[in-house]
Amino acid sequence: MKNLIEINSKIKTFDKNIEVTGDKSLSIRCVLMASQAIGKSKIYNLLESEDVLNSLKAISKLGIQYRKYKNYYEIYGFGIKGFHYKKNIKINAGNSGTLARLILGLLIDANKELTLIGDKSLAKRDFSRVTEPLRLFGAEIKSNNGKLPVKILGSKFLRPINYFENIGSAQCKSSVMLASLKAPGITKIKAKKSRNHTELLFKTLGLPIKIIQKKNYDYFYLNGENNFKSFNYRIPGDISSCSFFLVLTILSDNSKLTIKNVNINKSRTGIVSILNKMNAKIKFKNIKSYKNEPVADILVESRKNLKAINCPKNLNSAAIDEFLVIFLVAAKAKGISIFRDLGELNQKESPRLDIAIKFLKMIGVKVSRKNNNIKIYGNPNLDLKGNYVMKHFRKDHRVFMMSCVAALTFGGTWKIHDKDSINTSFPEFFKIIKVLGAKKF
Repeated sequence: MKNLIEINSKIKTFDKNIEVTGDKSLSIRCVLMASQAIGKSKIYNLLESEDVLNSLKAISKLGIQYRKYKNYYEIYGFGIKGFHYKKNIKINAGNSGTLARLILGLLIDANKELTLIGDKSLAKRDFSRVTEPLRLFGAEIKSNNGKLPVKILGSKFLRPINYFENIGSAQCKSSVMLASLKAPGITKIKAKKSRNHTELLFKTLGLPIKIIQKKNYDYFYLNGENNFKSFNYRIPGDISSCSFFLVLTILSDNSKLTIKNVNINKSRTGIVSILNKMNAKIKFKNIKSYKNEPVADILVESRKNLKAINCPKNLNSAAIDEFLVIFLVAAKAKGISIFRDLGELNQKESPRLDIAIKFLKMIGVKVSRKNNNIKIYGNPNLDLKGNYVMKHFRKDHRVFMMSCVAALTFGGTWKIHDKDSINTSFPEFFKIIKVLGAKKF
């Protein structure tokens, strides 16, 4: 069977309630933290995607047992010094930058050299932003000019560090935070605003962390070498997965959608803020707090009269995984939308900024670019009639799903390759799309 889908008709009007699978960022973090806890941790609604399953395989190679039950996974941890494994093992992170960068932080005390590898896409990504601060802790690290494979041999004589994260990368920040668990004394971090799941999880687990929040940066003081107890955690729905259905609904005719039990952490809801500024109608309902994370139902409706946005740069970090579908809304909005400082998009599974520009031009949308700033000249009457092929995007799951949303809302006849890419983060994507009324996949 060919690894592509064909779409030749727009999605029809729908009014549905759905749920999406567990948050990928939280799923990976819970697996890794459970591997460091003492005792049996139970994780409910764990996302069963390739990235998360690779996280489970990784901790298993490091001597941590886990079991799958009907409604949860159980992980058996032995504390922050609990990894034990044979010599010269390889940890395969697959396509996951989150897994690769975070697990390196947990390996700075490794007593046998091990190697971190990944797929072709991950092997092209920059790991120096993580390996450089981890070396400061005392770990011995070798890489391929800052890229995979990375060989790491830890140290028994670790030391705390002062770290300045000035890009807004939650992965880099979190890697250092996890490394701080292993080092004696107080590790100090100054970090540009980014996703805050790791620090909230630290607080939930009772780890000694002090956080001072400023306008553009957060300051962290982490006291290392503290064991913590096992925990139970129910993963809420992933807003990054929701983003495709938010935009699908907005760009469809006379449609409504409710997405139940979604993580609406402020560091992740940039897409909602941006789209509402563009005259979308997205609301949160039944808001509650769970383990320091805000959770809610999300309501969204179709919208005509979408308007362009001069997107505030301070929303970039909170929408970094969702800009691909935000660009689709900009393509249909009245006026010229402006987005700035999006270089981080090219540090993802594929060079997403480059690919997005090529994609928009392919479908006849005018785009101009200066460095990492772009202008999208919207066309409210955009209605495609031609034939379109999407391939050569490094099997990036988000590029694939964005292309599906475009095909289902803009029209035209489409062949979209690498459908298996959804297994990276959202294996149930097709299932939900069919529930909403899409016919052929």
